Amino acid sequence: MSVREEVQLDFDRPARLGIAEAILCANKSPVQLNEILSQVLANKRDALLTRLTKEKRTRLKLPVEAEFDYDALSQTAFFNHRWSELPPARVAVVAAGTSDARVAREVIRTLEFHGQACTAIYDVGVAGLWRLLERGKQIAQHPVVIVVAGMDGALPSVLGGLVPGAVIAVPTATGYGMSRAGQTALAACLASCAPGVTVCNIENGHGAACAALRILNAMGNNGESAG
Repeated sequence: MSVREEVQLDFDRPARLGIAEAILCANKSPVQLNEILSQVLANKRDALLTRLTKEKRTRLKLPVEAEFDYDALSQTAFFNHRWSELPPARVAVVAAGTSDARVAREVIRTLEFHGQACTAIYDVGVAGLWRLLERGKQIAQHPVVIVVAGMDGALPSVLGGLVPGAVIAVPTATGYGMSRAGQTALAACLASCAPGVTVCNIENGHGAACAALRILNAMGNNGESAG
């Protein structure tokens, strides 16, 4: 089987779901990725690349006519993407600690790729609850709140009891010992007593952003249900 036959891109996904297909670069060879980029360009589309390491990024063959915007922290890239002015933020991305910034940035970049701005708030974990309370009213103004937290994974539960919007939890591997590479945070989020908290997989920032996009698409431009 040729490399071309290994690739079958879903160019109809934006029309069908309102969300573009993302290219997960982990476990793909540079040869496969170069074939994917070639097909994207040939179809006059753009692409969001996730989990793209610096080393693998240097092995891509990038056409001069296609813009490539790489963010090393989130390991994301926009290929052949045309930037547009973003509307006022309807999503707040709240990170418990600075150590959670990498996953938070994946959320932010995914939202930006789809034309959505967000309000990013960092380092407001429960160990210094006063920092969160100072930003509580600002966070509550957003219809969707994505909460990124590791360690004991407590922040999504706290915000789940404070803000009226949809709360999407993203546990991270931040921590050590009994944090168990994010397993403790994941279990805490799943066991949350706060009603209605949605939980994504460990460090699945892209998935959390897509959940937010589905909610916003259902709400429509005026913040009302599209149904």
